Amino acid sequence: MGILKSYIKEGEHQQQDFKFRVDDAKKIARTLAAFANTDGGRLLIGVKDNGRIAGIFPEEEFYVVEGAAELYCKPALKLKSEVLIEDNKMVLVVTVDKAEKKPILSLDDEDRWKVFVRRDDHTLLANKILLGVWKLEKKKTSTPQVFDEQEQLILSTIKEQGPITLSKLYRETKLNKSYIDKLLILFITWEVVQISITPSGTFFTIAEEKAE
Repeated sequence: MGILKSYIKEGEHQQQDFKFRVDDAKKIARTLAAFANTDGGRLLIGVKDNGRIAGIFPEEEFYVVEGAAELYCKPALKLKSEVLIEDNKMVLVVTVDKAEKKPILSLDDEDRWKVFVRRDDHTLLANKILLGVWKLEKKKTSTPQVFDEQEQLILSTIKEQGPITLSKLYRETKLNKSYIDKLLILFITWEVVQISITPSGTFFTIAEEKAE
């Protein structure tokens, strides 16, 4: 089996996306940025969603993708590319590495600079809690041996009602929102709480190893 067919056999996933062709530079920039903000990834341009090889003119497609990475990603992303041929059809494979410094921003549908991440085969908007976690990861903080009453309230609410959204956690605990945000960021960094970004929203649960 050739390398292209082996890629296609994997299907679309967190580190791979199929594109029939590139029609929207801003949209493709979101995918590139999401790859960079997560685990890196590759685009197979010239492959339909069902995995069928359609083929493209690689020079034209790369021009658009390269422009997307330079103009609609902040900071601009460096890409790697190669052309693979199967059944006399050309497919452009564009690879982006995981960013050493996050976040990489890209434009949303209203031309606002936002942060996107990759979850399974979806490109999703990151929320403020994840951005806070990224910032805090650069610093070393130790997990306390005992949590105070308000910290226990947040943790018990997540445990009893999780998976729980941030807005519901605000309502249920009635604590200051910025205080909850700060603690959630710490809890996730300490691996006490897990964050899950999905197409239906962002949810928080107690980390499995800390659940008991």
